[in-house]
Amino acid sequence: MSPTRFFRRALVVLALVAPLGVVSTAHSQEVERNAFNYNASLSAGRTVNVRNVNGAISVERSRSNQVEITAEKRWRRGDPDDVRIVQVPGRNGDIMVCALWNDAECTETGIRSQRRQTWNDRNDVSVHFTVRVPDGVHVNMSTVNGAVTVDAISGMIDASTVNGSVEARSTGGPVHAKTVNGSIKATMASLGREDLEYETVNGSITLTLPSNSNVDLDISTVNGSVNTDFPVTVQGSISRRKLRGSIGSGGRSLKASTVNGSVNLVRGGER
Repeated sequence: MSPTRFFRRALVVLALVAPLGVVSTAHSQEVERNAFNYNASLSAGRTVNVRNVNGAISVERSRSNQVEITAEKRWRRGDPDDVRIVQVPGRNGDIMVCALWNDAECTETGIRSQRRQTWNDRNDVSVHFTVRVPDGVHVNMSTVNGAVTVDAISGMIDASTVNGSVEARSTGGPVHAKTVNGSIKATMASLGREDLEYETVNGSITLTLPSNSNVDLDISTVNGSVNTDFPVTVQGSISRRKLRGSIGSGGRSLKASTVNGSVNLVRGGER
């Protein structure tokens, strides 16, 4: 998906769900800590998908060699019973978990609704997921209002949000990340075989790559600068806001773009 189409779709979603973030300081926050619990075995290479709308997602390594997904609901004046959390089989034996508002349903590909989603400023229920995964499992995490944090797992990571930051670290890799209003920090020990793309509008992008990386770069910002620890063979003119060129022998494409923020390429260890 092109950056223009992604940002346009994200802003439409944001316009529909932004009222969920309205919080009244006149009421104390209520918490339902055991709103959802799910455990399952999943082999390396399979995918855990979590789809949220309002709330953060945190992912970490499992110590039980099983997928463990828990969630809590938080609210001040909304009704927690209006929000359902369900698990359905994903594609090819994968796992799909969704937080659902209104008439939405959870399918093997994610959240689907038969009508336009509508919320009001009194439905402030948020769902906060904690996900633990075994080694080698791919995680695909998506929310709208909230941060996505993935810490030190060994599989591939896909992480996206609209209002929030993305911080993801894989001891394997690769990491794919997108947001609109927030920063991106991605650390990976392997770039995988596919092209890599990182997009935000309001926020910086910091990518920690293996020291022996071979990629073709297409990096840009409007209000910020581009900085790199790597020697780069530059294509075209040199600019502090744009960088096109190659690291190492080149190969797969690595694109990173922001409007308000800098882009930083950091040299990590060799893999």
